Amino acid sequence: MENKKYVGNKERWMYALGAGGQGMIYAMMSSYISDYYVNVLQLPLMFVLVLMLGARVWDAINDPMMGMIVDRRTMKNGRMKPYIIMATPIIAVLTLLMYLSPNLEQTPLMIFSAVVYIVWGMAYTMADVPFWTIPNVLTPNSKERSDVISFTKIINSIGSALPEVLFLAIPLILNAVYAKSGNAPNPLDFEKRKYFLIALFAVVIGGIMYVNCYFHIKERVTLPNKKKISGQPGSLSRIFHCKPLMLVVMMGILSSGRYLVQAAAIHVARYSFYIGPENPTQADILNSISLVKTIFQVCTIVGMFGTTLVMPILMKKFDYKKIVITTCLAGFAASVVTTVIGYATGLASIYVLAPFIMIQSIPLGVINVISYAMICDSLDYMELTTGVRENGLGSACQGFINKIGNAFSTCGIIVLYMAIDMDPAAMLSKEAIMAATEVDPGQRFAMFTLVSLLPGISMLLCSIPMFFYKIAGKNKEKMLADLAEKRAKEGFSVVE
Repeated sequence: MENKKYVGNKERWMYALGAGGQGMIYAMMSSYISDYYVNVLQLPLMFVLVLMLGARVWDAINDPMMGMIVDRRTMKNGRMKPYIIMATPIIAVLTLLMYLSPNLEQTPLMIFSAVVYIVWGMAYTMADVPFWTIPNVLTPNSKERSDVISFTKIINSIGSALPEVLFLAIPLILNAVYAKSGNAPNPLDFEKRKYFLIALFAVVIGGIMYVNCYFHIKERVTLPNKKKISGQPGSLSRIFHCKPLMLVVMMGILSSGRYLVQAAAIHVARYSFYIGPENPTQADILNSISLVKTIFQVCTIVGMFGTTLVMPILMKKFDYKKIVITTCLAGFAASVVTTVIGYATGLASIYVLAPFIMIQSIPLGVINVISYAMICDSLDYMELTTGVRENGLGSACQGFINKIGNAFSTCGIIVLYMAIDMDPAAMLSKEAIMAATEVDPGQRFAMFTLVSLLPGISMLLCSIPMFFYKIAGKNKEKMLADLAEKRAKEGFSVVE
């Protein structure tokens, strides 16, 4: 069974393209929502902080609930697939509402933003948990499953990067259009229109790609139904007592700072760097923000996406834990160098820092791919030791890790704004927009640490749990052999 292939090339591509569409939509929340709430809608900093933390508390309940629903409920067309087609239209509408910028007073605007954000998270969970559970039911072959995951994450990363292209292109297009018409909007309205257009493109294209995969993938793996025995541990108990899985969860939470490289890039582009003429116009400053943000994202994408491309080869040759530990330590070292050079040069040039930003982005690609594969291996361990495989709950753990990571990174950004007394309204208003060169040097450098030192510290911390992760080498080979034997005895079935 370990040598037989089940997933055809077309099915593999359709599933991966679905992940690319999901990546486009998710990038609108993970990379831009903090800047949009803080600098464009200019919601109170404490409100944004409480909203992010409150939403994650709810996710701690919501994500496991969705995982248990997926594991316990089978619909006509499978356990996983139906949720994709049900939830995607809801996610699309809520994403557009998130960037609608309604003309409301502050209190109604806060209520509107909170409701949309929390409901968006629930709708996203409804599709995300079953979607990333699908590799477990596409094939019983663990090697093929790893190949599917690594390839899918490559396309997912490409999808996540597409809004970055729009972030550079749309301001240039809008500035050209407004220059020709002679009717340019004020800086704040310009930002609102820019964000809505990016969201619209991501929702239309990404949503179509996401839904399309429903029609081309097949749930093959069926585990025999298990009757609950009195005194038997419940689903959550099995999850918490699965040591390998908990170590992967700890790694994911401790690596939350990695999201800062992407989420904080727009804040650093606003407040730490400026590229343009000495006496900038509104268009010069807006173009600089887009350019600096794009440079950061290109560096991140080269490091992250380049690593993602070689992950299938690395995962075949090396143990997962060794890959994580080695790359995270390298990422930490690069982040220290980035910070020191930035401080020494007074943030005079982003181009000098580019190579080191690429290196410190390598662990992003590693963890994005390998954490899913390690969760699947942990579920193999659970099935072997308990006789039960909680696919949905396992995927919910990964979804929760992703949301926690994004929330912690956003909260870190908000806390820094408060700590250094940064006032967004003073930098961007209907009357004017300020260049980064007008920001206090201490504030500029503090903002810069969001994409340099802080992600590096997170990488260092997340490597620690991996020293205790045992599903590697001969231990993994023995586990898979024992599991195959156990499945053969218990009526494990695969639909061809």
